[in-house]
Amino acid sequence: MKFLSLVAAVLPLASALTIPEKRITTPANDPFYVPPSGFESSKPGAVLRERPIVASFFGLIPEAIDARQLLYRTTAIDGSAIATVTTIFKPLIAKKDRFIAFNTAYDSSASICDPSYNYRWGALQTDLISSAEFLVIQAYLLSGYTVASSDYEGPDVAFSVGRLSGMGVLDGIRAVVNYGPKIGLNKNPMVVNVGYSGGAIAGGWAASLQPSYAPELNMKGFIIGGTPANLTQVLVAVDGTLFAGFLPGAIAGQVMPSAYKARLGPVLDKIITPHGKDVLALGSSQCVAVNLISFVGQSLLDTKVQSLGPDLLYQEDVAAVLTENTMGLKQEETPKVPVFMYHAKNDEIIPFSGAEDLSKRWCGYGADVRFTNYGAGGHATTEVVAHFGSHR
Repeated sequence: MKFLSLVAAVLPLASALTIPEKRITTPANDPFYVPPSGFESSKPGAVLRERPIVASFFGLIPEAIDARQLLYRTTAIDGSAIATVTTIFKPLIAKKDRFIAFNTAYDSSASICDPSYNYRWGALQTDLISSAEFLVIQAYLLSGYTVASSDYEGPDVAFSVGRLSGMGVLDGIRAVVNYGPKIGLNKNPMVVNVGYSGGAIAGGWAASLQPSYAPELNMKGFIIGGTPANLTQVLVAVDGTLFAGFLPGAIAGQVMPSAYKARLGPVLDKIITPHGKDVLALGSSQCVAVNLISFVGQSLLDTKVQSLGPDLLYQEDVAAVLTENTMGLKQEETPKVPVFMYHAKNDEIIPFSGAEDLSKRWCGYGADVRFTNYGAGGHATTEVVAHFGSHR
């Protein structure tokens, strides 16, 4: 949900470089992503498989760093075991007592958009956001931080499912901690989790769930910006606008098997139109940059897509799921470590009020939250500007 200006700036450089002769296998056809038999009995965060990779910028420039990927066990919405991947980047001279867990905003429900794929040399670079955000990762690497970035949407690529993403982030951190001694990390390293926009869905929920789901982690803080704290508010704000392309993947994500398919699937089957089926099929097969072009100005709250029209938001099961994925409603899900939040006052995609309300609720529950608003700029520019302040 951002960074498009940065993408535009670096694309000319990427297009001028030599394309690798052989493309790597996509996640849907890569056996590395398939968990071994019996993995369900392992603990969340258990490392199931590992491999070295050649990391690269825009799939074209190999990076001179130690890069590895871990397949790890995490948890679906219904509590069942699933597996996903985290990618570790280690600089030549790395701090041993800490690392950064970075949530890229891949904002998609297609496996071709997984960060773990797009970070690799020879990847097709289908997700330009992950590729561009590699610049942020590089800034941390230059400061001596090891960085881990997980496919927190899980094996079904369930975009917008906050609780699933939060557990995916926390179990990814657990996996790196478990694996840490192999790459020179201390046994109990300090961790800061960072995410912007779609990455803040994961980061905000990781902060919320960490006290109960992963209390043993040595978390020192969470940095989240452009936070979609209230999905209902975001849906209404972008539906029918230039940014409507975020919605097909988000809705498809909610009905993935690891998410709320059991609850929302029957509802969707009753109300979706043939055109609506085409919208979700296309939206869940493309990455966000293409979706933004494909669905500009379209409304998913239109009866051409689903028979309830705007009343979709009031359907009992839909409303319950949206409420369940609204941050800050439960006091027991209050972060126990410091949180730095930032948001553009004039954010044209994610309403400022939702993030501000979340910060106030968390503070009311006793959380240590620093909230910074940016009066100038919009969604795309704020991540870049704020990064320099939070990078310390």
